[in-house]
Amino acid sequence: MYKKLSKVIMKHPKDAFISQEHLSNAWKNFNYIQEPDYIKAHLEFEQFLAIMKEHVAEIEFLPATETVGLDSLYAHDPVKFTKNGAIILKSGKRLRQPEAQAYKRFLHDKNIPILGELTGDAVADGGDLVWLDDRTLLIGRGYRTNDEAIRQIQEITKDLVDECIIVQLPHHQGEEECLHLMSFISIVDENLAVVYSKLMPVFLRQLLIKRGFELIEVTDEEYDRLGCNVLALAPRVCVIVSGNPYTKQQLIEAGAVVHEYDGNEISYLGTGGPTCLTCPVVRE
Repeated sequence: MYKKLSKVIMKHPKDAFISQEHLSNAWKNFNYIQEPDYIKAHLEFEQFLAIMKEHVAEIEFLPATETVGLDSLYAHDPVKFTKNGAIILKSGKRLRQPEAQAYKRFLHDKNIPILGELTGDAVADGGDLVWLDDRTLLIGRGYRTNDEAIRQIQEITKDLVDECIIVQLPHHQGEEECLHLMSFISIVDENLAVVYSKLMPVFLRQLLIKRGFELIEVTDEEYDRLGCNVLALAPRVCVIVSGNPYTKQQLIEAGAVVHEYDGNEISYLGTGGPTCLTCPVVRE
């Protein structure tokens, strides 16, 4: 989750949001906070993309697809990558489920290997899968990821994972809200994590401390502004949504380089920060 990012998949808002008219018709159905501004979303994404281009050698873009909706902007969730290829997931948010097959076609077209695919009743979002290290996988069990998905992911990754740790997620604001495991933990170095401990199970917090992690605690206000959603471009080289000065300062004091982008339209309104906007394919 923190090693040098060298290949990533993203989706431009022009191909996810389509137009202002499309946003007007769809934002309530997708449970956005309010209607995003299409032009501002373009500008914000270009600012974010400029940071990505400076640090990431290879960026692939998902195409516009009629079968998917606004949330396809958040390229992280329909798949999760292992060192042996992608796992095709199926979102616990019904409106997002068509994204999996669109993603699968894209990976085939790009000759990117696929390790496995969820089947049957299994549902999972990429935001509920966190690599604690190369051989340890955390899986959040919540409204977006169910027990059958966990069973299938464990089977798919059995040769890659020494320890799979299930993290029971809280109800928090309910089934309609997006709460992922990655909503309250971002790993930005082998021993540094940004967390919102109020939503974290005690065992997980103790586990991180036992394994030598320094924890940067996000405030209530900055959690709501996606301050806990931090993308590592390399160890302690981070991207955050602007408007989180306390989290930014804590990262700097921990020796991190912090890049910011304006993310009101593309991140805050859809509850998807920089980790959600990016699907890491290869980390060195």
